[in-house]
Amino acid sequence: MPKDISLSLMPRQAADKKTYVALAARLAGVAESQVALAQVLRRSIDARRGQIKVNLLVRLYIDDEQVPAPVDFRYDNVSNCPEVVIVGSGPSGLFCALRLIEVGYRPVILERGRDVSSRKRDIAVINRGGAVDPDSNYCFGEGGAGTFSDGKLFTRSKKRGDYNKALQVLVHHGATPEILYDARPHIGTDRLPRVVSNIRQTILAAGGSFVFGKRVTGLKIKDGCVKGVLCGSELVEGVAVVLATGHSARDIYDMLWLQGVRVEAKPFAMGVRIEHPQSLIDHIQYRQPRGEFLPAAAYTLAAQVGGRGVYSFCMCPGGFVVPAMTSDQECVVNGMSPSGRNSPYANSAIVTEIRLDDFGYLREEYGELAGLEFQRRYEYSALEHGGRGHAAPGQRVADFVAGRASKSVPETSYVPGLAVSDMHSWMPEIVSRSLMGGLEEFGRKMKGFVTNEACLIGVESRTSTPVRIPRDPVSLQHPEISGLYPAGEGAGYAGGIVSAALDGERIADAIAAALK
Repeated sequence: MPKDISLSLMPRQAADKKTYVALAARLAGVAESQVALAQVLRRSIDARRGQIKVNLLVRLYIDDEQVPAPVDFRYDNVSNCPEVVIVGSGPSGLFCALRLIEVGYRPVILERGRDVSSRKRDIAVINRGGAVDPDSNYCFGEGGAGTFSDGKLFTRSKKRGDYNKALQVLVHHGATPEILYDARPHIGTDRLPRVVSNIRQTILAAGGSFVFGKRVTGLKIKDGCVKGVLCGSELVEGVAVVLATGHSARDIYDMLWLQGVRVEAKPFAMGVRIEHPQSLIDHIQYRQPRGEFLPAAAYTLAAQVGGRGVYSFCMCPGGFVVPAMTSDQECVVNGMSPSGRNSPYANSAIVTEIRLDDFGYLREEYGELAGLEFQRRYEYSALEHGGRGHAAPGQRVADFVAGRASKSVPETSYVPGLAVSDMHSWMPEIVSRSLMGGLEEFGRKMKGFVTNEACLIGVESRTSTPVRIPRDPVSLQHPEISGLYPAGEGAGYAGGIVSAALDGERIADAIAAALK
């Protein structure tokens, strides 16, 4: 029977496999030569006591003990199987497609944007201050918003599905094996496009269909049952339709609302990106220079301000702030990191909860889409106070907390550049007041966090959707339309790559169960 050994090591020791295998063997009471396989099950960093340690959980297989076989993913050909239409190729749509193939259905993925290679060129145009293609940008295109992100795989939604299997699927398609055991796994924006492209090839090789440049404009509904989707005048039929469109597909919400398909306003969150020198975050978290054997330091922060939550989200160590707008009429930012997390900057969203009451005054005119309008107005205000070529409004952090205007902004990773702005003057009061109080609290928790070396960059508004597409908790179908399956972040049922992927798998299983 394999033996699990816990080790607490210096960073240099944890980086040397020969060293930690020898130590694990000694603790297990066996000779190192008897170890047939040493498998790291868990790796985390403990910097709480000043002396930084790396905690490893190592599983040892001894002598002739049978070692685990590698996971073998087999996708049978489904060319002649019933077709399921999937709208969107983000994590939810892709993992739904893979699972549908496993259970004997042919996925037909309709993606409004372009493939990864073409999408890279469109994103480069945005970074240079050029026009935003509304169908191919940081939010839309192959792989969805997750393709050009840090690729963080941390989730609290493990009860929703097989978390380990989802990670194994990513490794099978090109992610590094470290994601299987790191406490906070990530893939990196430089590796994600290849992983996404490989998943597409798997779907195509199994007989699935993947169509780019297909913007869905309507649903074909008959007698309370969805029969397919409309792409302009073209009808694409299927035995079921999965809406996995992501949190920025506002035209889908508008389309559903106009067709009388029930949607619901929901709370969400908005705020800003905060950017620090990575060396400063390293010093705060590690209490010493990082050194070559430690990763760029991260943080997770949360506070209550007047009974309202303020928290960090999508923290990107060694990363970049990027323009994430989906049209030229808004200013939106997001964060991403390469796999090496080797940028000199650290960034994170700092957001506060937005409640239904906060935009209730818009409900009479915009109904259940009032949150979208509230979000739009915030993004348009940021555009007005930014600069040309997608320059974003920026303000030094200590100045913002003190309520004074900044005269300049620090150097930034945000390529289009920053325009100096007094953010309190144009943000909704509930956002600016909550962020101010939250940052004060974060400065007490992390000494040095509130500094004029750091900058706030506006705005982070797409942390989640302001609209939920309801579904039955058992069948996962829309409660009023048979065969329509809302999925992932865009439907309001996920909050990241892994949770969206797991939700997509659940949808596939629900479809198979319903059709049987």
